[in-house]
Amino acid sequence: MPVAAPPSSTRSRRGEPRTYDFRRPTKLSREHVRVLQIAQEAFARQATTILTTFLRAGARLELIGIEQYSYDDYLVTLPNPVFISTFTLEPLAGKGLLAYPLDIAMATVDHMLGGSGRAEQPSRPMTAMESTITNHLLSRLLDEFAASFGAITELQPALSGLEYNPQLAQAASGSDTVMVATFSMAVGNREGEATLVLPFSSFAQSLNNAASPQLSESAIAKRKRAAEALTARLNLVPVDVSVRFAPLSVSSSDLLSLAVGDVLLLRHAPDSPLEVTTNDVTFAYAIASNHRRRLAAAIVPTPQAVKDTA
Repeated sequence: MPVAAPPSSTRSRRGEPRTYDFRRPTKLSREHVRVLQIAQEAFARQATTILTTFLRAGARLELIGIEQYSYDDYLVTLPNPVFISTFTLEPLAGKGLLAYPLDIAMATVDHMLGGSGRAEQPSRPMTAMESTITNHLLSRLLDEFAASFGAITELQPALSGLEYNPQLAQAASGSDTVMVATFSMAVGNREGEATLVLPFSSFAQSLNNAASPQLSESAIAKRKRAAEALTARLNLVPVDVSVRFAPLSVSSSDLLSLAVGDVLLLRHAPDSPLEVTTNDVTFAYAIASNHRRRLAAAIVPTPQAVKDTA
């Protein structure tokens, strides 16, 4: 039975210890986080404007950080009940998830209906009318989300559903890696944390492309000149080359018993070419020759090439 790697304790976005599974190494690189941070901060700014306009009250959304979780590990960080909105990510596969405290969600409805939002809010699922009002706000937030991520990939997100029990929010498989952006959220006198969850696998290629943007023509030309200069210098590096018979395997006892006058059979066929090697790597074949009264080696086709021609 395979033995699982021991877990290590790390800090979650709330400062609480959470388990790190060494069998699932980090996929979210520093470059990915940098690209995501730019997009998520842009979304937070636009979302603040939308919330303030729709609710006609003071509102704020500020990015705290971005972390990688397995979907199951993320769900256990959510309270129950909590307001959860899932949405599709066309043309990408998978779903996204936006979650924030239920009392803030109820307060937004109160504000949009002309209330102050200060009253005690019910801790229950929304009615059909409350859901319709909230969906209008969420649709505008998703439009801003798509615009903010335009530099990474084109998206056409659409609301998929509302949920209040984290265990019933089927946005991904439990073992899937998700990217969790955590925001501080305030509506009127209420404050809490909001999280925007995206599947890593759906965004992986787009994040790689965004983290390594296309170079300008001048940068490409500079890299080409550097590569040519490096090649030219490498071509001048001296390399020790040997011409040898085919290697021979000898037992340790025979090797230790060798004496002057003993004959060591090379087992190199008379018509076989010699091996041209460097650092024990054979890269050509040759036959013994001479050049201006000096012993030389004339390069010949490889034995396999000769057989293929025949």
